[in-house]
Amino acid sequence: MIPYGRQSIDAADIEAVVEVLRSDFLTQGPAVPAFEKAIADYCGAPHALAFNSATSALHAGCLALGLGPGDRLWTSPNTFVASANAARYCGADVDFVDVELATGNMSVAALEQKLASAAAAGKLPKIVIPVHFSGYACDMPSIGRLAARYGFRVIEDASHAIGARHAGGRVGDCKDSDIAVFSFHPVKIVTTGEGGATTTRDPDLARRLALFRSHGTTRDPAQMTHASDGGWYYQQIELGFNYRITDIQAALGRSQLARIEALLARRRALVKRYRVLLRDLPMELPDTRADEWSAWHLFVIRLTGRHASRRREVYDALRAAGIGVNVHYIPVHLQPYYRELGFQDGNFPQAEQHYASALTLPLFPGLTDAAQDTVAGALRAALG
Repeated sequence: MIPYGRQSIDAADIEAVVEVLRSDFLTQGPAVPAFEKAIADYCGAPHALAFNSATSALHAGCLALGLGPGDRLWTSPNTFVASANAARYCGADVDFVDVELATGNMSVAALEQKLASAAAAGKLPKIVIPVHFSGYACDMPSIGRLAARYGFRVIEDASHAIGARHAGGRVGDCKDSDIAVFSFHPVKIVTTGEGGATTTRDPDLARRLALFRSHGTTRDPAQMTHASDGGWYYQQIELGFNYRITDIQAALGRSQLARIEALLARRRALVKRYRVLLRDLPMELPDTRADEWSAWHLFVIRLTGRHASRRREVYDALRAAGIGVNVHYIPVHLQPYYRELGFQDGNFPQAEQHYASALTLPLFPGLTDAAQDTVAGALRAALG
């Protein structure tokens, strides 16, 4: 089976992990801050904190921004459920903003319209989480301007998008957001096995993120309610969680990050080949605006014409041919949990239309040209 995504591990990655295994620290050692510094330097943000998943990083980000019961968080329906669930963990209400069909990203026009209505009704969100779907960044400068106008905070769900850029700069520099969140799952651009990270420009947010990551405890005298009793002393000043990443994972992540440009270049080369191989087939290829800016975590096509209603048939045929295609994403508002909260079919028609015909093709640095030719040939056959 040719998978839709797969990690890319080399000898340097293995040696980095082995070095930690031979060291004195498997966790809470020097590899974690070294990885965090590498993330911050790469993204151009002053602060980075590594987490054991992007989900925990999203949760901690919401907590750090003070989200709680009675508050509202808006995100994209075209995402994995974690983007919305982070608000529910905090007891907050969730709503969604429809997407652009061409990119799958949150529509700025839909966001602006929804904000105007919410302002009139006195129901503005406390936080908006735009999701950089497939690795192509949302229009962050425009979202940042809306945040300044309406007073909401912004967490970028950049789980797909380390290495991506937009008109305002690099994803993760947080020039138009409060916090950015990355995922390091094996199918992502950079992997730590499981893991995530946040970046921010705000030192107070960085301190709060660190607290929520580690049980709400601190050894920093500046954060304590009274003077330390001694070198062993710590205080719990928030209700936090164990969201820490290990040194083993951090070492792998730092090694991966050191060659991210090569990983991104191979993804771009594969995308360029797909555009040639698939150009005459009945489908919409990803927006060409993404070619220059996207990190290309996913290559998502949308079947068109009579084939749009054949997605299940095409999916099954490709799977039977050994091609591990996938579908991203089932709109979050149509999940049973969210239907119970009152969402229903037709609430966000662009996201639903995107889902109805979308198909994710294999894309990862280890995909050979020959294997990609096999994918294209199987897709051509499945479409008849």
